[in-house]
Amino acid sequence: MDKKCYVGFATLPNQVHRKSVKKGFAFTLMVAGESGLGKSTLVNSLYLTDLYNNRKVLNAEERIVQTVFITKHTVGIEEKGVRLRLSIVDTPGFGDAVNNTESWKEIEDYIDQQFEQYFRDESGLNRKNIQDNRVHCCLYFISPFGHGYQTTHTIHIFFLSLSTQV
Repeated sequence: MDKKCYVGFATLPNQVHRKSVKKGFAFTLMVAGESGLGKSTLVNSLYLTDLYNNRKVLNAEERIVQTVFITKHTVGIEEKGVRLRLSIVDTPGFGDAVNNTESWKEIEDYIDQQFEQYFRDESGLNRKNIQDNRVHCCLYFISPFGHGYQTTHTIHIFFLSLSTQV
């Protein structure tokens, strides 16, 4: 019994790493904040891509009636053989209203829907081709001008932090 038995679990981290690199990764980033704070510019410069090339800029009258709606842009990025499926979830209209007390609700509902969908897929029988659309991180932009940080920002960040990383 002096002979050391080799089961193979010592190479498990390498096996998981190779499998993950071969399959690729998925990352979903949500950007939230008032219009004009540079959310699109930051995302475009971070990932050296133009995700918002066909976006329509709204005039003042259209912004007044605009509500929060959620748009998702997905792009495939490959670097040194590692594939990344990057999804950017944009929230145009968030924080632009006069009364923003409940504006975080729609974003929280979207995040919860994505988590519930992933849970249903993981609980199902066919788990081979599950797409991970959960929001992994939310960048919350606060205006450095005018009133800056307000108590509504504290409320928004608190409720969003219950669902994802802010």
